[in-house]
Amino acid sequence: MGQLGRIACLGEVMVEVARTGGDTARIGVAGDTFNTAVYLSRALGRGRVAYVTALGTDRQSDRIIDALRAEALDTAHVARLPGQMPGLYLIDTDEHGERSFSYWRSTSAARRMFGPESSLSPAFLDGFDTLCLSGISLAILDQGARDRLAEGLVRFRDRGGRVAFDTNYRPVLWPDLVTAREQMSRFIGLTDIAFPSRDDEAALFGDRLTDDILARYARAGIRQGALKCGGDGAIALDGSRTHRPAAEDVNVVDTTAAGDSFNAGFLAAMDRGAEVADCLAAAAGLAERVVSVRGAILPR
Repeated sequence: MGQLGRIACLGEVMVEVARTGGDTARIGVAGDTFNTAVYLSRALGRGRVAYVTALGTDRQSDRIIDALRAEALDTAHVARLPGQMPGLYLIDTDEHGERSFSYWRSTSAARRMFGPESSLSPAFLDGFDTLCLSGISLAILDQGARDRLAEGLVRFRDRGGRVAFDTNYRPVLWPDLVTAREQMSRFIGLTDIAFPSRDDEAALFGDRLTDDILARYARAGIRQGALKCGGDGAIALDGSRTHRPAAEDVNVVDTTAAGDSFNAGFLAAMDRGAEVADCLAAAAGLAERVVSVRGAILPR
């Protein structure tokens, strides 16, 4: 499958508040592509992975920068916007480890990462070989910023860059289903390695059958990556392999970042040149470890 070279993960990193019981909570730092970046950095080593976003100049933004650097993530492409702040979200989990989120992100600095007040533009791609982004990365941007990013991805892929995309559909972040479907489809068309999930595909495109989802990605020319099917495991997008974890081996405490860590485990194995079956096993193994603890990020 080949080396992934220098990797950039683009999106929003937020302050995470996770309930630990009663009226107590733990404060951390998390966000879907940030979670993937952390696990990739831990697997691949210092200097290989960068995070691309916008933050404010407040103390919470400083705390996030410290967290990025503590994970050996390159912060050269983090824009700092005066007067802005990061988003925040609260995690609640039920007795089965399933999580629900409450967000305060409508004025997050990350929404302005490609805006006129930011030093960032899609030209940052010139320094990288692989870009990781998600449906949330797209949803927080306005249409003009999405257009500029799409144009940048065309040039990026023309020179040999690869795009890894997780649809990660959050309806509340989109104005309506039609817009979400149009924009997701547009960026799927600019993708080389995809990590859709069965639930998101059903909600976005109405696909209820696994074979229909695999066929749609095959028509888009995407054969690398995996379809995530929750407790049923995952299927390689080329249809060649399925990984089904033994249920008794998984102690589910908190499903936060299950998909994000899966993506990182798969990509890290790809980078080592592993066969697709080993990529699936590595991805599932990391995700199983992550869901066995509270919060998105495993202790180092």
